[in-house]
Amino acid sequence: MTRNPLLSVAAALALLAAGGAGWSGWSWYAAAHDDSAAYATTRDQVLAAGEQAVQNMNTLDHRDLRRGLDTWQDSATGELSEQLAQGRARFEEQIRQAKTVTSAKVLSGAVTELDTRAGRARVMVALRVTVTPAKGKPAAKESRMLGELTRTPEGWKLSALGQAPVGNTAAD
Repeated sequence: MTRNPLLSVAAALALLAAGGAGWSGWSWYAAAHDDSAAYATTRDQVLAAGEQAVQNMNTLDHRDLRRGLDTWQDSATGELSEQLAQGRARFEEQIRQAKTVTSAKVLSGAVTELDTRAGRARVMVALRVTVTPAKGKPAAKESRMLGELTRTPEGWKLSALGQAPVGNTAAD
């Protein structure tokens, strides 16, 4: 009995294709279940949540104050949330009198710390904040904010927020 060379080549190619598919499937599965992939996904979620929360906390329109302050409250947790709730009435009055519109745009951000086990993270966010007074021209200022985030059942939320130091802090 003579062998068909075309059949031998086809069988060899089928065997190679099956082996390649098996290796690709195993590689995909290993990458999808790798701890570093899960960590990277969490880091991306923290960065997105941190940037949005910092932007929210630097955006407020006196014409829609309730919605703006509700957004602030929704972006915060823990002690920061308590501080916002306690100072809300006083702050509302100040903003109503000032009649300002403040809007923020995220320029860049980075996760500086992430502890997935503890559910805590820190971010640094660079913003351009534009303040438009009732009378006069808008003024824009760039700033860097440091935020601490805590994982909650609703997702990552700000638990602290402050200005990042600017300039050379090293001793001369």
